[in-house]
Amino acid sequence: MVSPAIALAFLPLVLTLLIRYRFYFVLFYRAVLVRVWRDCRSGLSREERVFQYVLTQATPGDPDSILEAFDSWCSKVEFISNIGPKKEKSPLTVLELGANCGYSTVRMARALPLGARIYSVEMDQKNAAIAEKVIRLAGFDDDMVELIVCPSDEVIPRLRSDYGLEKLDFVLMDHWKKCYLPDLQMLEGSGLLGKGSVILADNVLFPGAPNFLRHIRRCGLYEWRVHRATLEYIHGIRDGMAELIYQGTK
Repeated sequence: MVSPAIALAFLPLVLTLLIRYRFYFVLFYRAVLVRVWRDCRSGLSREERVFQYVLTQATPGDPDSILEAFDSWCSKVEFISNIGPKKEKSPLTVLELGANCGYSTVRMARALPLGARIYSVEMDQKNAAIAEKVIRLAGFDDDMVELIVCPSDEVIPRLRSDYGLEKLDFVLMDHWKKCYLPDLQMLEGSGLLGKGSVILADNVLFPGAPNFLRHIRRCGLYEWRVHRATLEYIHGIRDGMAELIYQGTK
C-alpha cells in the first residue's frame, strides 16, 4: 500500500499533468466516455443521435439552421469531428473524402454556384445513410451532391471512368488520416488534378498526418501552408488544416 507521504510527493506532478492536458481529458470524456454511455443507454449510434437532434431543432430546407443545430450538439452535448464553423471554405467542384454525418457536405454545398457538384465519399454505410438524410433535409438534391458509399481507395481510380470527371477543382480530405497520403498519391496519378486545383486536409496536426505532411514538403508539386486552428469544439487542443494548391511537375 502506498504511504501518504509518497502520495503527497506525487500530487504536484499529477496536478500539473491534469492542468496541462486538461483539454485532452475533456476530449476523452466527451468523445469516448459520454459516447459509450449514451450508446448503451439509447441503443443508437452517436451519428443517429445527432440526426435526431437536428430533426427536432433545424428547419428543413435551411442549411444554416441545420449547421447551427450540428454545432450546438457538438459543442454542448457530444463531440463529433467535423470541419467546424471556423474552417469553412467556398469551393467550386468538390470531391469530399469522408462525409461522416453530412455536416461538411452541407457547409460546402450552400456555397456552391449553380451547376457545380459535390462527389461525397463515405465508406461507413450507417454514417452514409445519415449523411444522405441530412443532405436532403438541407434541400440539396442528387444534381448538386452525389453520395458515394465506398472506400476512397476504390472510388478514386474510378472517378474518370465511372463518374465522367475530367478535372477536380477542389478536394476536401476529412476521413481516416492514415488514408491521406495514399489517397493524395492516387489523385496525383489520376490526372484529375490540374494547375490551381485546391486540396484541403483537415486535422493534420491532431490527430495528425505526419507522412502526408512530409510528402507535400518534399514532392515539389504544391504551394502549401498549414492554417493553424484549434480542434473543432475543443478550443484548447491545437490543430491545423493543410491547404495545397497543385502546381504540377516542374
